[in-house]
Amino acid sequence: MARLATVGAGGRPHLVPVVFALTGDTVATAVDHKPKRSQRLRRLDNIRANPAVCLLVDGYDEDWDVLWWARADGTARVLPPADESAASAAYVRLLADKYAAQYADRPPTGPVVEIAVDRWSGWQATGTA
Repeated sequence: MARLATVGAGGRPHLVPVVFALTGDTVATAVDHKPKRSQRLRRLDNIRANPAVCLLVDGYDEDWDVLWWARADGTARVLPPADESAASAAYVRLLADKYAAQYADRPPTGPVVEIAVDRWSGWQATGTA
């Protein structure tokens, strides 16, 4: 699981947990069947207004010698659902392969977020991560 940060109205950050797939320097996530408060998702509106995003993935453990995090800063765009876009369909296949158990019967059918990563950064503790 990762956290996707977008920038909302007035420059306020908006952070949501997401699942993702990686291909080269592109990260993809999609709107799936998990319950949402609204069908109009703030993260999508934010990306349309300001495409600068940050994706953070981390590994926590009680053994602090194995802590790590990786961050992808980039430019995002909202793509149509997989049934309307070949690019989205390819990303949904990547997501369905990665999360086979969760998406076996219900792959994502909503919009897809494509992030072109401009900068990677990360950290790991002194132990083996």
